[in-house]
Amino acid sequence: MFKMSPLAGACALAFAGASAHAADQQLAQAVPPAPATAASAAPPAARLDRVEVKGTRQRLDEARSSLSPETGSTIYRFDQADIGRLPLGEATPLNQVLLRAPGVVGDSYGQLHVRGDHGNLQYRVNGVVIPESISGFGQTLDTRFADNVNVLTGALPAQYGYRTAGVVDIRTKGADLANAGSIDLVLGSRGHREASAEIGGTAGNLQYFVTGSSLQNEIGIENPTPAKNAIHDDTRQTKGFAYLSYLLGESSRLSLMLGTAQSRFQIPNVPGETPTFSLAGATAPDSRDLDANQRERNNFQVLTFQSSLGDGTDYQVSLFNRSTSLHYQPDPIGDLTYNGVAADVVRRNVASGLQLDASRALNPQHTLRAGLFAQRERGSVTNASTVFPADADGNATSDQPLTIQDDSRLTGHLFGVYLQDEWQPTKALTVNYGVRYDKVDTVVAESQWSPRVGVVYQLGDDTRVHAGYARYFTPPPTEKIDTTSVQRFLDTTNALPSDANTAVRSERSNYFALGVSHQLTPQITLGADAYYRDVRHLQDEGQFGNALIYSAFNFERGRIYGIEFSGSYKDERLSAYANLSLSAARGRGIETGQFNFDADELAYIQNHWVHLDHEQKIAASAGASYRVGDATTVGADVLYGSGLRRGFANTEHLPSYVQVNASLARTFRTDAFGKFDLRLTALNLFDRSYQLRDGSGIGVGAPQYAPRRTLYVALSKPFTF
Repeated sequence: MFKMSPLAGACALAFAGASAHAADQQLAQAVPPAPATAASAAPPAARLDRVEVKGTRQRLDEARSSLSPETGSTIYRFDQADIGRLPLGEATPLNQVLLRAPGVVGDSYGQLHVRGDHGNLQYRVNGVVIPESISGFGQTLDTRFADNVNVLTGALPAQYGYRTAGVVDIRTKGADLANAGSIDLVLGSRGHREASAEIGGTAGNLQYFVTGSSLQNEIGIENPTPAKNAIHDDTRQTKGFAYLSYLLGESSRLSLMLGTAQSRFQIPNVPGETPTFSLAGATAPDSRDLDANQRERNNFQVLTFQSSLGDGTDYQVSLFNRSTSLHYQPDPIGDLTYNGVAADVVRRNVASGLQLDASRALNPQHTLRAGLFAQRERGSVTNASTVFPADADGNATSDQPLTIQDDSRLTGHLFGVYLQDEWQPTKALTVNYGVRYDKVDTVVAESQWSPRVGVVYQLGDDTRVHAGYARYFTPPPTEKIDTTSVQRFLDTTNALPSDANTAVRSERSNYFALGVSHQLTPQITLGADAYYRDVRHLQDEGQFGNALIYSAFNFERGRIYGIEFSGSYKDERLSAYANLSLSAARGRGIETGQFNFDADELAYIQNHWVHLDHEQKIAASAGASYRVGDATTVGADVLYGSGLRRGFANTEHLPSYVQVNASLARTFRTDAFGKFDLRLTALNLFDRSYQLRDGSGIGVGAPQYAPRRTLYVALSKPFTF
């Protein structure tokens, strides 16, 4: 039986699964009993050995969870049942799962913005930080390997550093697995073909889970036109994940995680465009026939040793490595004649390091936690840009191009330590206070001490209040630091509008959060959260240039604040949720990356508070799922946004949008094939055409439209062995 810690229950806020009682029920249902096999008739001693192994794993799972406190932060929980109720179930991309949490706003290229931040998300798998990959279109992590996904926001405990807009904490499948698996097939509109398989189980002290998927369709990137079908937009993506765990006695285990994601994307075209430049000896291709492509590769490996010493001390130490690369391949003639530059760009980054977390229960009132994080990164950029000579106004002075090589290398080091105490002076009150120290050395060398405090108070049996303060230190993402040489492109058609300051600075902020959750009835949970963040050296990201790659820059100041409301309902058959978020995110003064901005825009931002391009004042999501009989489930959800920013210095915003999705799932049992699951899904059911971006605004590239109505049929065949 799943055991929810008092802190986890104290901080849970209003999603299906936020109620501790409901979460216990769902998790118990999500772990089916082991099928009857010959082992069931084994002698009592053999069964006792099996129970002992299972009990050891459970104790270690609980100990691992206790290493990561949640006091004072806002937690939104998705378990397997919640994911299964989404329109695409486990085939839902991870970013689309997170989009159902309050305060999360969707953007083009699969990006997410949490509480007014551009990205700045930290992903943890089984408590270990997975270093972020170079920005692109692909999703590195796959929903299929997640047993549960928790989204932590707000004033986080001292354990969490660096990427702090939100922590996506994923616990992998593998606990209490029977020897079982499944084979899945998804077919859909626009040539969507997706096949996946997973298998997991135990063999004595060894526990394993392996999954892989292959996807192909004709809408890899958002369509730049409102047409139903994009031009030149094929994608092929493969992903894999493996988790292996081996018990070393009764109090220790060694585990290995391996992950990979390989993606290819065609860059979609806009018909009817007119070439701007002439190339000697060549005719510009029709704009609908351009052939630019992007390839992304991401791999990670994590080796972890976990142990409980038996005196209230638990620790986990991990060695990790992540390699990521992105290659933008232009249309050599088309990019040059339409844009004045054809840039073949390769970005690579390798990060490796160590993470240690430890906790010790000093007495019933105090639990002490400490840890460290150390990482070394090696990044490189290879940029071969073909351009035309040009005058001061950007007009080509020759039809004979020249190639400029603008390569760079960068090494970065990141180090952090923390110490915190979880103090429970009374049964109703829990306080987590601590401090962390972080130091970064990349294009800048900076450090900071960051105090944190979080409080949870139980008001009666049904109401919990939490509040917190956190000082945050956010180093610049090494893989997104733009080291472009302005001087090399002077007097060319790729000349940049202003001088460069590429020394992107670490963001420093004071974060205040206050929230309440109330169990109105056993089925209904309500919640509200407010936050305010005052920022120095506010980090943002933008797509500058023709290559679809994001680069980081800084505003001098930032102010971000908002409020979120959430509610959920759950009984045996009906599950429903609703979230509403109101937010404001503004910045003033550009202090790095100025070469990406025109002089007029720079001057305006210097003297005005401007909306950040990813600000969406109102975002909402809601959904319901109903089980008909014992084998059929119908569901629908809706997403609403008031529109992202657009125009000169983000002074305008795009129109609002509503997207409705629906699904029908049924389990069949046949004599010939046994059990299999069928799911029918419609995304954007009413075929609404709306823009995510229109190509204007700070750091915004091409226009992007949300996908039109898309239909899917999914078939899953579970098996045991």
